[in-house]
Amino acid sequence: MPKLDWLTRPEDERAAASVPYRLLEAVPELSYGDEHTENMLIQGDNLEALKALLPFYAGRVKCIFIDPPYNTRSAFEHYDDNLEHTQWLGMMYPRLELLREMLTEDGSIWVTIDDNEAHYLKVIMDEVFGRKNFVANVVWQSSDNSNNDAKTFSVDHNHLFVYSRSINWLSNKLDAPEKRSHFKNPDSDPKGPWFDGNPLNSPNPRENLMYNLTAPNGNTIPYPKNGWRWEPETMQEKLESGEIRFNESNTGIIRRTYLIDMLGLPPSTLWTDLLNTGHNRQAKSEQKRLALQGQTELFSTPKPERLLGQVLQIASNSGDLILDSFLGSGTTAAVAHKMGRRYIGIEMGEHAVTHCVPRMKKVIDGEQGGISKLVSQSASQPVSQSVS
Repeated sequence: MPKLDWLTRPEDERAAASVPYRLLEAVPELSYGDEHTENMLIQGDNLEALKALLPFYAGRVKCIFIDPPYNTRSAFEHYDDNLEHTQWLGMMYPRLELLREMLTEDGSIWVTIDDNEAHYLKVIMDEVFGRKNFVANVVWQSSDNSNNDAKTFSVDHNHLFVYSRSINWLSNKLDAPEKRSHFKNPDSDPKGPWFDGNPLNSPNPRENLMYNLTAPNGNTIPYPKNGWRWEPETMQEKLESGEIRFNESNTGIIRRTYLIDMLGLPPSTLWTDLLNTGHNRQAKSEQKRLALQGQTELFSTPKPERLLGQVLQIASNSGDLILDSFLGSGTTAAVAHKMGRRYIGIEMGEHAVTHCVPRMKKVIDGEQGGISKLVSQSASQPVSQSVS
């Protein structure tokens, strides 16, 4: 497979192996909640932190979400987003190598990025995780309004690259209430809302499915072009249960589908529903509501809680371990806590203490912003421990 090359690649390929193991030390004055949980906020270089975690957490993380610097040539208050291209590649490569080792066999990693480095990131992630383990490029509408001052295009989206640890990864399905509005219950069916109309024919021609039906009045109902969807024995069972019924004129059959039997839908790669996945302005509003009295500087580029809520809903279940090694303002840890997941967050900057710790204390105490009202929390949820 062709490889992306850059000036410092040979030494960057050795970086993950050569970084020394270090011990994590708890900081009691910053810790909060139940100290016996695995939940951690770690302040420090994420390459060193990941190496320190590797002996204990290799193969244990169900979902990794990272929001690394996009290399936009900008200078933000809390991190440098103006690395030379080679430096950016050298920063990402060894970290991705260690993150891969953290994943469970059925785990996945989600990386947000914009067009400045997206295509280079895709190539090195193909190398690290394997092209066969590329799952999707999710396009997230990150802006709720276009930039009228743009000279060429208003850039209103980010990418989320999704890779799995193995080719057997499956997403959780999502509920889509707007696509189920056709379910009604006019006859007070005890099984609840229903609709008639799902296909009854086989998608492919099969001889054993080509048989006629006899209606109660003796009418013969011929099979459709490819045959029925089920073999005669299964068809008879469905007729007896009432799932399949003859129409009033006894010239055809109808299938009744119940809402209660419906599974969720596979997630789309196009996330444009701002109510479900949020946007950047919403994220900044969440930051303002979370700000402590006297805290004048907000984190520059937070992600909305709804975005993380969607990711964790698709990629994890209650009790799973979540990792974010570019924690930023703490959104991943906050959402993981609210959704009943375990979590490890790593952040190098001082905002690990000035922003993440106060935020998690509020979340542990039951803060009701962000997605709080969308999820059901219990008093027995895991709580956070902060270490540096």
